[in-house]
Amino acid sequence: MADTDPSQMKPRGRLYRIWDSDVAYSFRTSPVALVAGLVSLIIIFAAVFAPWLAPYNPYDPSQLNLMDGFTPPGELNQISGNVYWLGSDNLVRDVFSTILYGARISLFVGFMAVLFAMVLGITLGLIAGWRGGWVDSLLMRVADVQLSFPAILIALLIFGIARGFIPPAYRETMAIWVLIVAIGLSEWVNYARVVRGATMVEKNKEYIQAARVIGVHPARIMARHILPNVMGPVLVIATIGLALAIIAEATLSFLGVGVPPTQPSLGTLIRIGQQYLFSGEWWILLFPSLTLLALALSVNLLGDWLRDALNPRLR
Repeated sequence: MADTDPSQMKPRGRLYRIWDSDVAYSFRTSPVALVAGLVSLIIIFAAVFAPWLAPYNPYDPSQLNLMDGFTPPGELNQISGNVYWLGSDNLVRDVFSTILYGARISLFVGFMAVLFAMVLGITLGLIAGWRGGWVDSLLMRVADVQLSFPAILIALLIFGIARGFIPPAYRETMAIWVLIVAIGLSEWVNYARVVRGATMVEKNKEYIQAARVIGVHPARIMARHILPNVMGPVLVIATIGLALAIIAEATLSFLGVGVPPTQPSLGTLIRIGQQYLFSGEWWILLFPSLTLLALALSVNLLGDWLRDALNPRLR
């Protein structure tokens, strides 16, 4: 049989190249990454399609029966005849349905806060690393001061200041966006410091010097040449930061300064459940807590895997 002419071979598709990459191979051969990815995918899928998967709409009063309050999981309510898989809470809402809808809010706040922190941190990190001098010193000293305080305290401070500028009539409707800004402003430092260090290394390389010689605008150099080379560590920080943002949202909501009760997140459900833990209604606290634990742990494990997969020293 004659050898196949390499020039006549069809080029491999993009999906095949992605599947055959080192990162994809590392994911396929890591049991921890596979389980964490599956758990994260199930929770995200259930949250996105909550209106179609939830047996009840917890925001629709017509679907609530006042006789169903505090119904234990899987037990038949003798008055209404309804059965709730994970029980019902103090507001006669199905706990399973509230978890699905609450996970939507927690994931939305987490994703948007990470996106905001990533954009802000990357922008400031590129500027600090490229310009240097007093601009770099000013931005990094601000970052050092912020790192001296716990992120949750920074988020609490920003949340309180922002609510002070919002008229009382709009505070409840703007609470989620204020929460996103507060968490994002408390987490941008990690992105800025990593991007700044990588930018200071990249800007002294020959291809960057050549681009500056031919007159390419600095903004174009940072966007087209430096940014793609610093995205690896940024993606790792963003993956781990997503879990931290979800936990921060749950903490703020648990403290009563986050998502309003009319739009409960996982943190709000946990805050409500702990009030009834010692009276015997354990399921109101247990199931939202397990959902938050599974979501945060799986995303953290994915971040650890991605950090190792993108580390060239471990290949």
